[in-house]
Amino acid sequence: IDLPTSSSLSYMWNFGSLLGICLITQVLTGLFLAMHYTADISSAFSSMAHICRDVNYGWLIRNIHTNGASLFFICIYMHIGRGIYYGSFMLKETWNIGVILFLMTMATAFVGYVLPWGQMSFWGATVITNLLSAIPYLGNTLVLWIWGGFSVDQATLSRFFVFHFIL
Repeated sequence: IDLPTSSSLSYMWNFGSLLGICLITQVLTGLFLAMHYTADISSAFSSMAHICRDVNYGWLIRNIHTNGASLFFICIYMHIGRGIYYGSFMLKETWNIGVILFLMTMATAFVGYVLPWGQMSFWGATVITNLLSAIPYLGNTLVLWIWGGFSVDQATLSRFFVFHFIL
């Protein structure tokens, strides 16, 4: 095929488009999940069971959302790898915006991981946010602010749901 394109154009350039498709899928499935989710410590886990058992195709929506996040990160890593391979890090402003977007995506994924409020997600919320206490002078105050008190509780779950929904 005789296309007027660059010789460096390869399948690696598809990952930006795949990122867009994954993002649209994540937003749509997330909206449907948020319609049935309850951000309360006594009923969050039960609401996940309700979504999977009682909502039409709720199990499929939840699996698309959770596994779509993994696919989203695979596409991000491939997109970053292509950028490193072709030297895009030399474009400072573009690269820095990409790094900020990547960090925000990781934060969104972390607070989303906590939302089912099972044993592992509760542990993850406690351990990962407690790492912030290592920051000199501000660490303990920052942890108390994120938790909404002296332990991971209702305020933490509510804040994480809002952060996951907004980001």
